[in-house]
Amino acid sequence: MAKALLLWALIVVFPLPLVAALNAQLTDVADMRLYISLGLVVYCWWLLAILLSVRPSWLERGVGLQQIYALHGLLGVLAVVPAYLHRENTFAPSAWSRDVGDWAFWAALAVLCYSILFMSGWLTDRSPGLMKVKSRLETVFRHQLSKWIHRLNLVAVLLICLHVHLIDRVSRHFAFMALFDLYTVTVFGIYAWKKWAAPDGYLTGTVHDNVALNEATRRLSVTLDRTAKDSRPGDFYFLRFERAGISGEWHPFSATDDRRDVLTFTIRQTGDFTGKIGGVTPGTPVRLEGPFGQFDQTVQEHTADAPLVLLGMGAGVAPLLSLTSAHHAKRRVHLLWSVRRPRDAYYRTLLEEYENRSGGRLTVTTQIGRFSEDDLAKALSREEVERAAFFVVGPNPAVLSTQRTLRRIGVSRRRIHHERLTM
Repeated sequence: MAKALLLWALIVVFPLPLVAALNAQLTDVADMRLYISLGLVVYCWWLLAILLSVRPSWLERGVGLQQIYALHGLLGVLAVVPAYLHRENTFAPSAWSRDVGDWAFWAALAVLCYSILFMSGWLTDRSPGLMKVKSRLETVFRHQLSKWIHRLNLVAVLLICLHVHLIDRVSRHFAFMALFDLYTVTVFGIYAWKKWAAPDGYLTGTVHDNVALNEATRRLSVTLDRTAKDSRPGDFYFLRFERAGISGEWHPFSATDDRRDVLTFTIRQTGDFTGKIGGVTPGTPVRLEGPFGQFDQTVQEHTADAPLVLLGMGAGVAPLLSLTSAHHAKRRVHLLWSVRRPRDAYYRTLLEEYENRSGGRLTVTTQIGRFSEDDLAKALSREEVERAAFFVVGPNPAVLSTQRTLRRIGVSRRRIHHERLTM
């Protein structure tokens, strides 16, 4: 909790040096200092959002990628009001500087509106109507295009940088401009390093096999060139397949077991990228960013005698299988897995093996169709409802619905954990 609070404190801390430097030197426009400062705060928030977008692994292990993405998204939303106030209550000395600032404002606003619909689950995960609209529009605005549109934020930030340099009453203050440029160059330098230099140090490997589990799901295993020493049960990685004839973008997938030499991923083919996973052949080079994840760390925060209840929906069982593999022989685990059809329970044999080796510690409940409130009330013991740590993984709307259901049957909010990677 303390680490998360420190992360969110960056909203205030990150802009503070620049705002202080500006106000120490800008003394000739007292009536506009507040609104000029608001514009500077917006600029700092956009820079901070760029820093968070590179997924710093040291920060992720401290607070979780979910918190990082939440702050990243919130910064874009929060920036709208001060950006508008700045635009409406200040004037630029030239048409050129004014136009550059306006272009940046409207570009950032357009990207924000687009991202809320296509790249965030804040609205679509909670509204079936919006989800249908999004699904229809995604035939045109595919994931690859969405990523490039989102990157227009970089252009907006550079336009604001130019806008500031064109305003004489601000740019003539050397100390402030030196700090302003240091902020800008540092952030873009980190972004460039993370995108083009850092991947050279990531884990690498080759696809060992790529097997269809059913018509919509595949099990893909990667033999690593070196051991994933930092890997923990329940972790996920961002994968990039090289020379595979598909997009070179990074995509997140959860490891299905707790091995560190060979990583296995369960991939449901639902999008324009994952729909082509079947064409990835054995021997294809793979680069892996990670590991990421908070599940195993969260398990350790609960007492050893507290049961674990792992609730997976469809391919969402993948990270829960990893937790099961790691913990079924030493603590009580109850894995509940909902599937659409009997043939979708493709890990039934593996789970039976885990049960047989667990010495009675592991219970597996597989059900066709989602668990209703009555189903969960019958499947869970009183001790599990009152003491267990719950881990829920699946499609985002289903995770939200399941969390509400668990709370209705008496599970406290603080014992329900999930990892929904939405901004």
